[in-house]
Amino acid sequence: MTLPVPASETIGAGPAPGADSTRPRLAARLSAEAFGTLIIVVAGLGVPLFTLPQSSPLPAPLAAGLALTAAMLAVGYLSGGHFNPAVTLGGVIAGRIRPLEAAAYLGAQLAGAALGGVALFGVLRTVPTIDDSQAAFATVAAGFGEHSVIQVPMAGVLLVEVLGTALLVAVFLGTTSKRNPARAAAPFAVGLTMAVLLQFGQAIGNVPFNPARATAAALFSGPNALGQLWLFWVAPVVGAAIAGLVFRGFAQSSPPSAASSRVPSSVPTSRPESTGLEPAEQAEPDGDELETAARAADGGPGIEAPAADDEARSFFDSKR
Repeated sequence: MTLPVPASETIGAGPAPGADSTRPRLAARLSAEAFGTLIIVVAGLGVPLFTLPQSSPLPAPLAAGLALTAAMLAVGYLSGGHFNPAVTLGGVIAGRIRPLEAAAYLGAQLAGAALGGVALFGVLRTVPTIDDSQAAFATVAAGFGEHSVIQVPMAGVLLVEVLGTALLVAVFLGTTSKRNPARAAAPFAVGLTMAVLLQFGQAIGNVPFNPARATAAALFSGPNALGQLWLFWVAPVVGAAIAGLVFRGFAQSSPPSAASSRVPSSVPTSRPESTGLEPAEQAEPDGDELETAARAADGGPGIEAPAADDEARSFFDSKR
């Protein structure tokens, strides 16, 4: 993923003029990733745990989307605001982050997700009306087949997870690009996308489009959720790879520089087929030629053709 980019490429607008552009230390970035993932897990799993999705299905996806927006606004300037192993993988493939840093991000995200799951499980254990905390946690775990609300088979859940993760990673990479003039609104775009996708995947099988969140739910839901957890890692990896490859292609197909387009056509240049040189090795016109051609193009004193009276004078002088 792999060419490093400045911190301003990751999230939000670039640094203000005169501001310190030094990237935060890795420990600060990892802490931000863990903290952001903790917020997402607490809100994304806590709201459906203590509400009835069948009677009020909107609050859970909306809460998860708003939590993602809040986390990106709060600590996204430190780490880039991934909070999702799929987003980090997409960034690796697109060239936004180094592989070793991405591996550290993954560990921080899993640690934050596990802490969020522990906190929610502890709250469940204090509720006297809930006899089986593990069974309650299983209601928000991702699954397919008999563990899906509408009994969607594995192929259907796999397709939804791949498609949704690809869309989420694509929105993240597109809105956080430094070439995007609206990148300051990236947290809102990513959060709204997550809310819509979770609303779409809720009845299909609590599809989270986030392997860290899926892991946090499966750890406290029993062996059935753990046995199906592999799908919610494989599918996001595929979706993130698709989005990352697409945006890597966008980065490699950059337009020609403006400086080369300003060179006048009248300046003589060497042709690759005649000289045998590679394009990067071709001789360029020197400064005098460029300056003369530029003055001629602007109507100033440049390379002027001999006037008619000069030609006539030379003709009569030769006759003498």
